[in-house]
Amino acid sequence: MELLKSKFPKKINGGRLVMSEKCCNEKASISYSNTEFQRLSTEEVMRVAGALLLQFNEQNGNNVDVAMLMQPFSCDRIGLAKEENNDVELARLLIAAAEKVGNKQFDQASKLLTKCDYLSSTTGTPVQRVVYQFGEALRERINRQTGRIPIEDYFPQERIHLEYVEEAMMSPNSALLACYQLLPFCKVLNFAGIQAVIDNIASAKKVHFIQIGIKIGMECSILMQALVTRRGVSLEHFKLTTIVTRNQKKVEETGKRLASFADSMNIPFIFNVIGLSDMKDIKEELFSREENEVVAVYCPFVLGTMIPWPDQLETLIRVIRKLHPCVMVVYEVEGNHNSPLFVNRFIESLFFYSAFFDCLEECMDRDNQDRINIEINYFGQGILNVVAAEGEERVVRHVGIDVWRSFFSRFGLVETELSYSSIYQANLVNKQFACANSCTLGMNGKTLTVGWKGTPIHSLSTWKFRNV
Repeated sequence: MELLKSKFPKKINGGRLVMSEKCCNEKASISYSNTEFQRLSTEEVMRVAGALLLQFNEQNGNNVDVAMLMQPFSCDRIGLAKEENNDVELARLLIAAAEKVGNKQFDQASKLLTKCDYLSSTTGTPVQRVVYQFGEALRERINRQTGRIPIEDYFPQERIHLEYVEEAMMSPNSALLACYQLLPFCKVLNFAGIQAVIDNIASAKKVHFIQIGIKIGMECSILMQALVTRRGVSLEHFKLTTIVTRNQKKVEETGKRLASFADSMNIPFIFNVIGLSDMKDIKEELFSREENEVVAVYCPFVLGTMIPWPDQLETLIRVIRKLHPCVMVVYEVEGNHNSPLFVNRFIESLFFYSAFFDCLEECMDRDNQDRINIEINYFGQGILNVVAAEGEERVVRHVGIDVWRSFFSRFGLVETELSYSSIYQANLVNKQFACANSCTLGMNGKTLTVGWKGTPIHSLSTWKFRNV
């Protein structure tokens, strides 16, 4: 009960939702009424549902049982349309189920989830889709904690481990390419992040670009295009180095595609792959460097995947420091999904993924197969791991920029200002999308946040080592 109080609006009264200061993501309130109706976002539906559940619990005290929770709750008095009323009711059942799971009342939670199963869908409203994925994850958690399935079957390797997701992301499949084309987040980050690299290597003739965790090479293509357009600077070579601990064959295929692209632009291109069985084995000597090379390090969505293995992450940062980069560009998921408390982690991830599913609703048709694949095979796997796993098996551990600042400071990294050019690129790219008004760009100190309707989704930050 106390956790719900900290995560949901204080009250719903007279057609106005008053947000608690802690959970509002810099939005003081959300207003809606019958006279001036504005549809609630998916995340706002979750917040309304949580507030209603909180009020219901406070009114009924310890006498709340499943039968009472499953009684329809009309939202007419707060001015919601019929479909929104249904969505809020479904979300309320899901949050009630999570609360029961948190209290280890598994039989009651299962009954609530059965009702959620009946009302949710992988092809319905974004709320129905979110509830489906989180309902599946809650059932997995119940099965795990009650011993209903053998321990070796909790998280089969092909289902839950990050290797599965990362291997799929190495190939330019239709689902990921559709997201890149239709959703603004990756393009905004790529163009703003590469501009930050250009700002620091503007006059370099020998560029050594170290990308930790290369996928299909989109960022490198943007960088090479930018380098050849510089006035008065001839590029003697462009060296790309990447580090892999698996999928080396796919990385080499990416290198071949980039080499062909570089050749079409008359860029002297060198591609190096450092193959390791474990990131702890990385050493400065493995990087091929030449005199007068300017080194830039690029870390797109990779450092966060190493949080479960802090020794590997720390080793990597120490080696990067020895390479004397002029800049390290980092973008990560801006989430708070690493709490040791289950219900806290559940609610934070529910808000985050609700915002993302809301974006998919605005940018892609409901029956779009690429969208369905993304929601089930990517987001669904992340939700399953965040909600159902514990200990070493919980590998999805997104943290926010404040946590990264604290971590980087231990290694002498100093956050630097993003240039006007980077911010301009971010805004310029965003305006190319029909959903530009919903994709919100903001600053958290020196960090650019890219979000959806006020909810931060990703962060872009730039760093330099002291005395480098």
